[in-house]
Amino acid sequence: MSSALLAIGRRRTTAERRRDRERDIIRATRELFDERGTIDAQIDDIAKRVGINKALIYRHFAGKEELFALTLVDYLGELDERLDAVDGPRRAPMNRLRALSEVFVDFCLEYPAFADCAMSLLRRTGEELFGEITEPVMTKLGTAMGTALERISVILRAGQKSGVFDEVDTDYLANHLYTQTLGAMHMARMGLIVSSNSPGHPVVHHADIDTVRSTAITATLATAVGRKALTSTRRSTSRKAGDNP
Repeated sequence: MSSALLAIGRRRTTAERRRDRERDIIRATRELFDERGTIDAQIDDIAKRVGINKALIYRHFAGKEELFALTLVDYLGELDERLDAVDGPRRAPMNRLRALSEVFVDFCLEYPAFADCAMSLLRRTGEELFGEITEPVMTKLGTAMGTALERISVILRAGQKSGVFDEVDTDYLANHLYTQTLGAMHMARMGLIVSSNSPGHPVVHHADIDTVRSTAITATLATAVGRKALTSTRRSTSRKAGDNP
């Protein structure tokens, strides 16, 4: 075998080892996320879990934010598999959206670190993200998010065509529903709600997880219906008012 072919073989083997190590690092990061949450997952702990020096992590990833972004890509890949398993094009759009919303909410409850990681990225501007994350990783993240969001957009378009959903830009609305649900799941993550029995005396209560779950799903469906529900309500109110003497 020529030296050129041997060199190609060695390069291929090195590339494969690099990909395997990157997968191991992402897998360890996700394990620590699920065990401790994103805040308590440190690079030192990730390196120990993989069995490498932490300096090697920075040879594979531009920084902690990039590693976390790729871990989010891993979560999103599993989420999309679950969404695909319950989605059915022949079902009514409202039922399809409900099924996807239930899966999304339950995924967030099962993996609180996923919601934390997703919310953390949403707090950054695009300029900040590009300053912390390389373009190839941003492309992977965008593709993973886009796959899940497009699945929702397709259902919203079907619902608009059948007249059950509001005529709003579906790409915008899919992003809105994604963010809206993450916000509700943060309430479940914190497990707290605040009220006031009297001015200046706030009271902290425990948030019932089942209530947060059902409200989040209902809010998704209500937002999709949007102004159509308001129009229907106004018509119903007008008819009732007309019946009164």
